[in-house]
Amino acid sequence: MEVIYNVTLAVSQEIEKEWVEWMKTTHIKEVLKTKMFTKATFTKLVNEETYAVQYFAQSKEDYQTYIDKYSANLRDKTFQKFGDKVLAFRTLLEVIEIFN
Repeated sequence: MEVIYNVTLAVSQEIEKEWVEWMKTTHIKEVLKTKMFTKATFTKLVNEETYAVQYFAQSKEDYQTYIDKYSANLRDKTFQKFGDKVLAFRTLLEVIEIFN
């Protein structure tokens, strides 16, 4: 069963530009290099300094492996770079069906 690991992020305006570039060039690629996710989308709420990244995993087991083996290190890197200027809220979504 496919799942989506959704990370919603509130970003301080003072670091927003640098953070967006870092997400696009570094962080999302590092998460995908773990091979626990098949793809990711990076979105922004209109007229807000709030973003969301959806990481698609083929199973809950892949997601759990990511959490157990990789997430702490990648979260630490983010905190070391941006401190409390980025606040994240994480949810796990179960895919019921995809329509095209």
